[in-house]
Amino acid sequence: MSSILLSNGVRVHAIRTGTVSIKALQRDGGGGRRRFARLLMATEWTEPLPILAWLVEHPEGLLVVDTGETARASEPGYFTRWQPYFRFGVREQVAPEEEIGPQLRALGFDPGDARWVVLTHLHTDHAGGLGHFPRSEVVASRVDYRGARGLRGKARGFLPQHWPDGFAPTLTDLADGPFGPFGSSAALTAAGDVRLVATPGHTPGHLSVAIDTGDEVVFIAGDASYTEQLMLAGRPDGVAPDPARAAQTLARIRRLAAERPTIYLPTHDPESAARLERGQTTPAG
Repeated sequence: MSSILLSNGVRVHAIRTGTVSIKALQRDGGGGRRRFARLLMATEWTEPLPILAWLVEHPEGLLVVDTGETARASEPGYFTRWQPYFRFGVREQVAPEEEIGPQLRALGFDPGDARWVVLTHLHTDHAGGLGHFPRSEVVASRVDYRGARGLRGKARGFLPQHWPDGFAPTLTDLADGPFGPFGSSAALTAAGDVRLVATPGHTPGHLSVAIDTGDEVVFIAGDASYTEQLMLAGRPDGVAPDPARAAQTLARIRRLAAERPTIYLPTHDPESAARLERGQTTPAG
């Protein structure tokens, strides 16, 4: 696990909850027309990529950003059988001890002490560990929550059948005005130094979490891009339902990095944890 103590006294930890391999075409974007069919038929896979979750030690309480995956993902029948992506597009490896609950305990924290859990979106590799946080306030995008429920949600690649019983997240509309180049945001902390930011593209309501120390911004990006280099290149991923909107989001992230020193932390970038520990900011060019 990697971590950094920021200048405002907030500590951020990267927690790896197993790995995922996807088609290289999904990570790198492209495919043109009929891109989803091309992705499923592609034969080149990525190396195992980290599934990262994040723990933020804040004076107002513990914050978890995404919950990582569950070891149940290896059980027969966990994935929706008729959804072709799960048959042909993804391979996950998660051991029970890699789930976020045991890893938080290894760091000396009880998952039950997490005040907030923010979901960048509701795909299973970001929400599979929800069962470890029965007492926490879970915050999610209203747009994505509505789109992930029921049969239509399953068709879109979500697994609502595995949400905890009584799952009722706090739904945000990001009504607190802009944050830098982003038109919509919401303050999570009373101090206003942790903000939820609209980064649509990978999903229509995708969120990122910006920790603003005054000196720099730590930008926990979910799947806004799969790597920092793909963000800098402006390449939306190969499963984004709206590639044009995803490209606009990536342009806004680049603008933020040009305006403020920004540590950019996407979930599946093999370099994210090391970049966090080094405090390495994104090139502003």
